[in-house]
Amino acid sequence: MVGDASITVEVAYARPDEQRIIELQVPPGTTVGEAIERSGITELFPEIDLARNKVGIFGKLGKLDAVLQPGDRVEIYRPLIADPKEARKKRAAEGKVMRKGARAANAAREKAAGDKPGPEES
Repeated sequence: MVGDASITVEVAYARPDEQRIIELQVPPGTTVGEAIERSGITELFPEIDLARNKVGIFGKLGKLDAVLQPGDRVEIYRPLIADPKEARKKRAAEGKVMRKGARAANAAREKAAGDKPGPEES
């Protein structure tokens, strides 16, 4: 019967300490939000807030009302803990300090090496 057809999809969520991928059978036309609800993953990970967490399919951002295709993997993303732009600025600033510090250390080593008496020449 055509009405009995279902598709296989996965719902995935990952924390630093635990990852879970739940495979389930859903009827054709099921949305991302419906698959998340049917998977029960929000009971396993109560910190998931679909009003806050972004979702996607295979690494591409999507919406809760997107219709799933057979074999899709729904991914629930955790919120970023740092602003990416600020993090890049901080890394760049730290790199500049490290480079300046390295130059000063090299100059000091070269100066110290120049002050050391070498082997006596005959």
